[in-house]
Amino acid sequence: MTRVAVVQAGSVLFDTPATMDKLRRFSAEAADQGARLAVFPEAFVGGYPKGVDFGARVGSRSPEGREWFRRYHKSAISVPGPETAAIGEVAARHLMHVVVGVIERDGGTLYCTALFFSPEGALLAKHRKLMPTAMERLIWGMGDGSTLPVLATEVGRIGAVICWENYMPLLRTAMYTQGVELYCAPTVDDRDVWPASMRHIAVEGRCFVLAACQYLTRADCPPDYEPIQGSAPETVLIRGGSSIVGPLGDELVAPVYGREAVLTADLNLDDIPRARFDFDVVGHYARSDIFRLHVDRTPHRLVEDEPSR
Repeated sequence: MTRVAVVQAGSVLFDTPATMDKLRRFSAEAADQGARLAVFPEAFVGGYPKGVDFGARVGSRSPEGREWFRRYHKSAISVPGPETAAIGEVAARHLMHVVVGVIERDGGTLYCTALFFSPEGALLAKHRKLMPTAMERLIWGMGDGSTLPVLATEVGRIGAVICWENYMPLLRTAMYTQGVELYCAPTVDDRDVWPASMRHIAVEGRCFVLAACQYLTRADCPPDYEPIQGSAPETVLIRGGSSIVGPLGDELVAPVYGREAVLTADLNLDDIPRARFDFDVVGHYARSDIFRLHVDRTPHRLVEDEPSR
């Protein structure tokens, strides 16, 4: 058995040091409950600025919106950088794998990224969200196929798919073909339909799904933050809905709403071959003679330097 934890908590928006303090606290709580893997939500470090528009309209941007982006850019983190070193220290202190959603700063562009840390504190890999959703495309760039890892670890094969990437069937297939066993789904999607999607993915991939959603209130935001949902401190911006699902779609931990929480479950990886006995979507239930998927895993760079001669 392997105990895993899903952390349902929100950032302290635009205050990365305070958010890092929350990461330390919730990591310790997960470790105290015996977790060997802790999964944090999408954009936990760096923040998800729900309900604001950054002053953008079709054909125009406002000076105020540019200033909000400056503040958001400042709240993001470099990968690697001081914050990733600090998260590595947390993972090593608790001898625990950590998967955490961050806003990654790379030059003038931000990416919604999931980071993977080992119990020794090493930054093992990252996954940049391939397709930001709707207005997220205003503030985040797009990842490429070079960051689609599934990592072989002593607790199982770990991968991460971020928020609405989970609705991309070809991306899911790319994860399944790498043998993902602990399918991490960091998100901010708190809609009623989200848990049904998590159960579907668990059944489709015959894997464990660890869905981690933020719980964020207006009180977690700066005083001058004016989300469309309202400015009362108790206004809930992201209500949670985190869960843990088994490879036959059974909810090991049912969705939790309306509070911060650390959700834990004991997973038996032997349940995966039992589940794949009658369905392996990229194996005996596939039809490669009819359907084929090509994945381009090369980094896409604007400038490729020629070697000097």
